Amino acid sequence: MSQRYRVGIAGTGSSMPSRIVDNNWFAAQGVDTSDEWIVQRTGIKSRRFAAEGEATSTFCIEAARKALEAAKLEATELDLILVATVSPDHMLPACALLVQQAIGATKAAAYDLNAACSGFLTALTTGEAFIAAGTARNVLVIGAETLSRFLDIQDRGSCILFGDGAGAAVLRRFDDCQQGEILRRTLGADGSGYGLIHMKGGGAANPPTHASIDRGDHYIRVQGREVFKFAVSTMGELIAEMTEGHSYDEIGLVVPHQVNLRIIDACLERMGWNSDKVMINIDKYGNTSAASVPVALVVGVRAGRVEKGKLVVLVAFGAGLTWGGALIRW
Repeated sequence: MSQRYRVGIAGTGSSMPSRIVDNNWFAAQGVDTSDEWIVQRTGIKSRRFAAEGEATSTFCIEAARKALEAAKLEATELDLILVATVSPDHMLPACALLVQQAIGATKAAAYDLNAACSGFLTALTTGEAFIAAGTARNVLVIGAETLSRFLDIQDRGSCILFGDGAGAAVLRRFDDCQQGEILRRTLGADGSGYGLIHMKGGGAANPPTHASIDRGDHYIRVQGREVFKFAVSTMGELIAEMTEGHSYDEIGLVVPHQVNLRIIDACLERMGWNSDKVMINIDKYGNTSAASVPVALVVGVRAGRVEKGKLVVLVAFGAGLTWGGALIRW
């Protein structure tokens, strides 16, 4: 049997647009909503939107540079770059290639992954597998979105939810970095929920036409009630699976997908957990899809909420339907 290498997170970084959009902005655009209505139903107070001239690669590149700096690694030492996104700069080539060129990762292969809000966990699991198998030694994984470009401002059920940004992590052999060991991971999918979070237009089944644009087929649509039920049950199941065999006291921080504060609270109530172990930043950034978990992880790490030797749980779930989890010894 061939050797399987242990894998750690050597460094993290994030990048968010400078433009802050508060809840009152939507009412100013004619949306039938208010700050009170949005906060009560989602917990979101503001989010970041990309400025003109910025795109997903803008935030990927900055987050990548910060993660490499934290890992004390040169871009030329990377073997692979994985970008998880549903909002790349272009349909092709991959956004990861723009990152590769910009940071000078001349020896790295590069490609994109599409698992929506579970994208970063999918990229993390994929990168970990490459290193564990000995196929790569250093892998950069990024979750990034510019969802503001795909919002129907007249659809108050979805336009208020999403924001832009990117989070990145450098994965290395644990023997090389001696931190952030990935102990456990899982991925899953249920295609029967394909239409619950959906952007109908733009692909081969419904290519862009004047008619499709007029219908708004290129906007994100969300069936909120069904997604709520799925997210509450899935989040709890993922946390339980990742922490099986470990005590509550061993858990330093849970970093969930920042989808909706009511979903997070409902899950914690079911599990009998309190929120002091949970990283929550949805109030500032909204739902940034694939960027959600890595951005929240970076915020938690920078704030000193993760003690060395404690366990960190990452969980995500979203369109597809897809889900993923990871357990890390920090």
